[in-house]
Formats: sequence, C-alpha cells, structure tokens
Amino acid sequence: MAFRQRVSRACLDVLCPPCCDLCGADVGGTGGFCAECFAKIRPIIKPFCERCGVPLAAQSFANKSGMCVACTSVAPPWNRTRAAFVYDDWSRQLILPLKYADRTENARILAREMWRSGQEIIQDAAFLLPVPMYKRKLRQRRYNQAALLSRFLSKKSGVPSVPMALKRIRNTQPLARLGSRERALEIEGSIVVSPRYVERLRGHPVVVIDDVLTTGATVSACTQALLLAGVSRVDLLVAARAGNMEEDRQNVT
Repeated sequence: MAFRQRVSRACLDVLCPPCCDLCGADVGGTGGFCAECFAKIRPIIKPFCERCGVPLAAQSFANKSGMCVACTSVAPPWNRTRAAFVYDDWSRQLILPLKYADRTENARILAREMWRSGQEIIQDAAFLLPVPMYKRKLRQRRYNQAALLSRFLSKKSGVPSVPMALKRIRNTQPLARLGSRERALEIEGSIVVSPRYVERLRGHPVVVIDDVLTTGATVSACTQALLLAGVSRVDLLVAARAGNMEEDRQNVT
C-alpha cells in the first residue's frame, strides 16, 4: 500500500507540481512555502505570553510566570492563547484575502499552521468554537472565515467544531477603526451562547477560533458568554497576533 501511495504521489506531482502556498513558486515535496517566502515568516515561538500570546523578549521571561507584564497585572478572561504568526505584511497576504476577497483556500493553509502552534490546547478541548459573525454580514460575505478555520482544524484534530454555538445578537461597527476602549464598549453584550447549545457545552473545555487577535475585545465577549453558560475553560487559537495588549489595557483603564 505504501508503494502504491508513493507512486500515486509521484504521478500527481508530475501532473500538478507542488507550489508555494503564498506566491505560487515551485517547491519540492508536498508543498508549503518556498524558501523566499519562508524566510519572511514571523512565527510566534517561545518565549511568548501563555495568557495573551504576545511574543516576549527573552529577558521578559525571566520571572518564569509564563505571562507578560500586562497579563500579570490584569489577566484576560480566557486561559491560554496560541497564535501561528505575528500579524504583519506577510501574514496579511494570507488573512486579508481570506477575509475580504473570497480566497477561502487560504483557510486550509492557515489552519495547518495554527495546528502546529495550537495542537496542545486543541487536544485538551472538547469543542472548537469559531468567533461568530452577525447574520446580515454573513449573508453579505457568504462565509465566516473563523468557521472555515475551525472546520479545517476539526478535520485535522478530530475535535468537533460547533459553528453555531456562539451567536452575535446585534450588529457592531468595524472594530478596526476603533480604539481599545471604544472596541470594548461596542462589542459589550453583542455575543451570547445559543440556548440550544448550553447543555452540550456546560462543564467542558473549549477553544475559541479566530483569524486575528488584537486588543482581545471580541474574544473577551465570547469568553464571558461561555463562562456564564458554564463552560469549564476557554482557550484561544488564532492565525495571527497583533497589537500590544499592555498598551491597549492602559488605554482602557
């Protein structure tokens, strides 16, 4: 069987040569990123804050708390964060087309990298829950990018994805245009756990899935709704980590 699989793979590579997931250049093996694109990746690896996922300088990790100064002072409501990349020009080339330009194939690529970063917390979870999109916006876009990421991660891990568990009950203006305080006020009370899923989730650990973590306003609203519904623990897995939560929280408080 292994020999037949190798022959089939070789024939497929001849007919459809593997190419870089970002720029389309030819690559060896079964794909991934070419050497030029790979050199530009800024993966988030240790040391990073266990709580909010922000990369840490080695000297900042000396206290062995596993958390940044901001989380040591005022911790976010969720438990752990894992992120595949720093949110920069490179990662935006995968995330923004997925989000706004119907490049849904990028969800598979991002989920593959998220799995590498977040395998530990996914394996500790009972369910994967994508950050929800308001129904009007979902009709306009036709898909929720967080739900696509969650679906691919579910296929890879075997952990069920429950895309309808979290629900936005009112529309919010685009948070990217708002400051930290305004984001928190705008999102407050807009996300709930759908009543039909409360019993299914109660007492279980979950991982909330999203594309980008910035100030944490949206995932805080998700976490608070889940804890109120009786979920035992909330972890967070995102494709990219942006912003500086220490500065953001100073602006909020």
